[in-house]
Amino acid sequence: MSGKHFLEWDAAQIASTKLSNDEIKRYSRHLIMPEVTMEGQKKLKNASVLAIGTGGLGSPLLLYLAAAGVGRLGIVDYDVVDFSNLQRQIIHDTSKIGKSKVQSAKERIHEVNPYVQVDTYELALTSENALDVMKNYDVIIDGTDNFPTRYLTNDACVLLGKPNVYGSIFRFDGMVSVFWGKHGPCYRCMFPEPPPPGSVPSCAEGGVLGVLPGVIGCLQATETIKLIIGEGDPLIGRLLLFNALSMKFREVKVRKDPACPVCGENPTIKELIDYKQFCGMQEYSEDDHGVYDVPEIMVTDLKGKIDRGEKVVILDVREPHEYEICSIPNSVRIPLGDLPKRMHELDSTDEIYAYCKNGPRSAQAVKMLQDAGFKKSWNIYNGIWAWASKIDPTMPVY
Repeated sequence: MSGKHFLEWDAAQIASTKLSNDEIKRYSRHLIMPEVTMEGQKKLKNASVLAIGTGGLGSPLLLYLAAAGVGRLGIVDYDVVDFSNLQRQIIHDTSKIGKSKVQSAKERIHEVNPYVQVDTYELALTSENALDVMKNYDVIIDGTDNFPTRYLTNDACVLLGKPNVYGSIFRFDGMVSVFWGKHGPCYRCMFPEPPPPGSVPSCAEGGVLGVLPGVIGCLQATETIKLIIGEGDPLIGRLLLFNALSMKFREVKVRKDPACPVCGENPTIKELIDYKQFCGMQEYSEDDHGVYDVPEIMVTDLKGKIDRGEKVVILDVREPHEYEICSIPNSVRIPLGDLPKRMHELDSTDEIYAYCKNGPRSAQAVKMLQDAGFKKSWNIYNGIWAWASKIDPTMPVY
């Protein structure tokens, strides 16, 4: 079912669309291409694209779609610009620190192309609002970094019959595809089930090469433009894999799953579900315990134990190169990957408090310790981030 499928346009609508002299000058390098011409540029002007996320992927794809002349861009994000974003999120700059990402992105888009209409949705995409947000756009672009929103985006696109231009990045690796349920596979056909919570590090936990989202985001923008103008061979039924270290691309065929619960022959998912629950994630606030289903302690409580002179072992399970950035004083350092073979260095009678950058790896460490009989072991909730925020504000964070 994969192949050359594009957006359908009303011929009369395209014919009646006018480009001003300034727009003709702006898009002149498009207009002289036989694959685009005036007709293709009019399609771009009539097109509406919704980008979910204005981070690493959303930054380049929004800038290039705006420059290309897509008439209406919607942007969804509820976050604010942080210093740690600037290494890769090129739509934002230092002057926008603390500002909402959608407003920062909107201002930059209008600097690139004032002819583009920008709709902002400063909210978290949920099962309650996704269909209403997405229904009036031609193409949806997934620039998210978490599994609940990826599955939510996919299912909403299938239910609405819209193409989902998917991208994902981690460290030096990226992937791109076009999921369009009525013409080929969807995201669930490739990944029927999400990975266990905490098993796949986020970019915040594992890092990402700053230029990688530029490569993948530009590929997403390219696929979007192809769908709009009706040229080329979209990545429907194909997953493009890229590794920046080897500078190699690979392509993997993705087949439509007849038993897919959302786009298959007899779908069982006919409305949006609870995606956090589906992905095994719990709703929690900053001060909640139990997020990773292991015993946890807040940094303020741990600091109290230290100040009272209680005997505690603070276990740092991060990688050695992370120690150079910052660490909690007097930590025992055993990277998570080395813990099974170095567990003998710890005493099961001690109180052991494990930490990483912000929780997931140390939660895995505590689970290992508990299973090995270290019953007096706890996860330090939110790790280094919490220590820097609540105990030592002079500590650098990353």
